[in-house]
Amino acid sequence: MTKSSAVDERVRSASLLTKILRRPEFGAFLGAVAIFVMFAATDTTGNFANLSGISGWTDIAAPIGIVAIAVALLMIAGEFDLSTGVLVGTTGLLIGMLVTEVGLDIWTSIVIALLFAGTVGFINGYVVVKTKLPSFIVTLATFFVLKGANMAFTKSVTGSVRVTGTDKAEGFEVAEAIFASKIGEPGFQISIVWWIAVTVIATFVLTRTRFGNWIFAVGGDANAARNAGVPVDKTKIILFVYTALSAALVGIMFVLRLKGMQAGQGVGQEFYYIIAAAVGGTLLTGGAGSAIGASLGALIMGMAYIGIPFSRWDSDWTSTFLGVILFTAVMINTYIGRKAKGGKK
Repeated sequence: MTKSSAVDERVRSASLLTKILRRPEFGAFLGAVAIFVMFAATDTTGNFANLSGISGWTDIAAPIGIVAIAVALLMIAGEFDLSTGVLVGTTGLLIGMLVTEVGLDIWTSIVIALLFAGTVGFINGYVVVKTKLPSFIVTLATFFVLKGANMAFTKSVTGSVRVTGTDKAEGFEVAEAIFASKIGEPGFQISIVWWIAVTVIATFVLTRTRFGNWIFAVGGDANAARNAGVPVDKTKIILFVYTALSAALVGIMFVLRLKGMQAGQGVGQEFYYIIAAAVGGTLLTGGAGSAIGASLGALIMGMAYIGIPFSRWDSDWTSTFLGVILFTAVMINTYIGRKAKGGKK
């Protein structure tokens, strides 16, 4: 046997191509490029690929991406949260009522809303880790509790299903500038800046910190992680709290931007967050994924929502299109992952 043929497979270096293929967001990147090219080619307005079009689809993608990143991290750890969408509305309604019914200033209302959302996330995580019930069931129950409370409480307090007048609160202008203003031309929403910042921070935490290693370990094999000294329960609870706070951040953006909130705001969005994470290469079984991938998944959804009407397709098919994207992306990510298994990092 020659010396070259005796090289241990476990220490063999992977090629650059193999390393790229191994990235969980690689499939989402290819998908984003393909979707952009398709809609740029079929666009009948001439605006999809220019600044006004980009501001449109990034405006849709940003709030989805902010929460989808948190959902992705939670999914990497092997858990789901189906209460994120309704919590967006709950946060906005709570801020609106604290301002209009209690008379608090906007900043105090925001702090209380964040504390409330964090408490909901803590309860979700605590119940999951202590009862060992599936997070799907626990957070689905939270979803229905909040959905009913949003509608019933709002109607009992305001006499309608909407809260308005948050722009009259003290400190509103400063809060609006931070969370709901427009920047540059032709008017990009500042939520894009928040989205980019969240992506960068989450990527750093996931790839460069001990906590990021814990997340992957918990999702890969919780028992093995626990035996290795990883605080599994603590890690999951922190991620549930983070997911809830991300939903609250989007709720704050919406209530300041719209100067009010509907009781049904956010309901159904939880599936979009999961779709964005899955399209971005996050495994539904846990143990793999990335914040960048979740952002790319959100970007694809934003392009679809703007590209379909710009191409004069029937908008009723939007959900069907997203379903096809989800299935295709998962299949591509699975195929690429299997092909890239041979090399070592």
